[in-house]
Amino acid sequence: MNVVRKMKQRFDKFRSLAMYDFDLIKERMTDWAQLQHYDQANAELIADLDRVIFFGDSITDFWDLSTYFPNQSYVNRGIAGQTTPQMLIRFRPDAIALHPKIVILLAGTNDIAGNTGRTTIEQIQSNLTSIVELAKYHEIRMILASLLPVNELLAITRPLKKIQTLNDWIQQYCAENDCVYLDYHSHMVDDRGFLPSHLSADGLHPNEAGYKIMAPLAEAAIQRAT
Repeated sequence: MNVVRKMKQRFDKFRSLAMYDFDLIKERMTDWAQLQHYDQANAELIADLDRVIFFGDSITDFWDLSTYFPNQSYVNRGIAGQTTPQMLIRFRPDAIALHPKIVILLAGTNDIAGNTGRTTIEQIQSNLTSIVELAKYHEIRMILASLLPVNELLAITRPLKKIQTLNDWIQQYCAENDCVYLDYHSHMVDDRGFLPSHLSADGLHPNEAGYKIMAPLAEAAIQRAT
């Protein structure tokens, strides 16, 4: 009986994974950049001359902005799993069209991990540059955030050297192109270069303690950009 139960559990797990993969493939084929994800939410936004948009992947998507910025009406436009080419495509409907004053962009870790295929650091840089150029044309102030460190296990697919290389480039790019550099990394890294376990449950996404560190850093960057 136990053998039958275990086989059923394995089958159910396999079926769930198969359905997840099928849904993911279907979404990638029909709406690769997930342009429909925020359609309704964008339509429901009211006008705001001082709008600030947090734009990025799951680290942004999972951030409950109303909890960490209770007196602000910041807009979250993160989508879990996304890479910079996807963000570049949806930057117009999910950022420019909302007429923000400031956009905080945190992106690149999923590119390094190969979420949408093998990507070079130079390609990530090109996508970030294109996003900033679009923002500048529409008179949007850009804040570019450093990538967060990851734990030792995830460093296999997100090498620390690549994270540091991209962060160094982002910092230099901001200095040369009138963007604000938001340094999360140095405030969330241990002496070995990894993300400490007390700041994340999975080694990638910040927990409550992690977001508590990030929030005042983001707020200070917004004030510098204003």
